[in-house]
Amino acid sequence: MKKTKLSLLIFMALCCTLGLFVKKLVNPLANVIKEALHIPGGISTGFSIMFLVVATEIVMMKRSGLMMGAVQGFLALALGRIGSMGILAPLGYIVPGITIDLVYSLQKYLKLSRAERMILANGLAAVMASVTANVLVFHLSGPVLWLYLCVSLTSGSIYGYLGSLVVVRLYPVCHQYNLKDGENSYEKA
Repeated sequence: MKKTKLSLLIFMALCCTLGLFVKKLVNPLANVIKEALHIPGGISTGFSIMFLVVATEIVMMKRSGLMMGAVQGFLALALGRIGSMGILAPLGYIVPGITIDLVYSLQKYLKLSRAERMILANGLAAVMASVTANVLVFHLSGPVLWLYLCVSLTSGSIYGYLGSLVVVRLYPVCHQYNLKDGENSYEKA
């Protein structure tokens, strides 16, 4: 395995771990907002997903969202951070990972800027995480479900924009040795 690819895989693992643990730092503020809106969540999940989108944007490998979602889900299960989903908690991480991959696979057809791509990926992945939680646990319906999904989309989109600001700084550092000008490993794979 090439040294540069190994460093990018280590970066992906670091983003999985950071996303899982930093989510706990955002939870107190998210709990205040979700209690005021009387919804079960959707705010801190988008923050956790932001790290997966940042890593996908930097690494640009196919199925990287799925790989990181699976790693993050099983890491949460192993550490007991399963919440109300129980043993099905990895699904709450894998489904958003698949969503991230789907958005990035559309890049061939939609010419989006980095910020647009990350906002779309993070927003839709946050919505899919909320849909998964709703199907498995909450069973919301009507206006409460729509509010839950709108909050997830809004917070996920905001975190996607913040992630794009982070990628502007990290991308040159991560790719200073392994990508030639104009080379994109996501399109090649």
